[in-house]
Amino acid sequence: MGGKRILITGGAGFLGSHLCERLLSEGNAIICIDDLSTGNLNNIKHLLDNENFKFYKSNVQFSILHTADEIYNLACPASPVHYQSNPIRTMKTNILGSLNVLDIAKQIRAKALQTSTSEVYGDPKEHPQTEGYWGNVNPNGIRSCYDEGKRAAECLFFDYHRQYGIDTKIARIFNTYGPKMDIEDGRVVSNFIVQALSGKDITIFGDGSQTRSFCYVNDTIDGLIKLMESPVNVPVNIGNPTETTVLELAYIIVELTNSKSRIVNCVLPEDDPIRRKPDISYAREYLKWEPKVEIIEGINKTIEYFRGVLNK
Repeated sequence: MGGKRILITGGAGFLGSHLCERLLSEGNAIICIDDLSTGNLNNIKHLLDNENFKFYKSNVQFSILHTADEIYNLACPASPVHYQSNPIRTMKTNILGSLNVLDIAKQIRAKALQTSTSEVYGDPKEHPQTEGYWGNVNPNGIRSCYDEGKRAAECLFFDYHRQYGIDTKIARIFNTYGPKMDIEDGRVVSNFIVQALSGKDITIFGDGSQTRSFCYVNDTIDGLIKLMESPVNVPVNIGNPTETTVLELAYIIVELTNSKSRIVNCVLPEDDPIRRKPDISYAREYLKWEPKVEIIEGINKTIEYFRGVLNK
């Protein structure tokens, strides 16, 4: 399995850095590119002295001139705080970045994997969400730059596959959490943990009845690699099918941190999905993949990471 030359865009981000570590440990040569707008060099600092790891500060909106056997495209801000701060840049990253990844894949005949998202389903009217569901997405909302950008990227990956025969993969990633999450990325797991460890109020948007499906990062990385190694060319849900309410998550984190924080409610943001749960039947059958890490184990590991960050 090792010995390949692999290009990872967005490789200094949360998921990207874990993917770099994993693929490097399996004997591959890794080319990591990231413009560090939301990625963090500290996530990959320990890899920089490895002769099989090369980092380039670069933006995928511009030409990609590297050769590789496989390309994982993870370049895009994934948290609402980041992707809404510059929505036009987010859309450009999704569309221009995907075009550049696909053009180089076409030129060098590399396999290319797009990290899409459960957000392509919008606020779903189908539950749980299967890959055949077309979604219920607002094209004009504050989240549209990300939701519609990822949908457009999927379209491009499909068209390059159909028109040019490129071996493309599409992973629809559901909520992923774990060490190396940005302390200020605004995601529910990192927000709650940091608030609990700091003794601040835990802020829940709405009444907390909205659900998410939380997948530990190691499981998500396993799913991405299995998808890349498979013959599958259709979208595949990568996520944990265990549905958890946001309020339940808050209570779990308060208990595991032994926090005295209060749980308070805030106004629910525009277009915030009410329910999220992937149907992973396809991944189970064709990738032989499903999550292994239970939420208590994963949250404990994530709490340990954030304790270290906050105590520095």
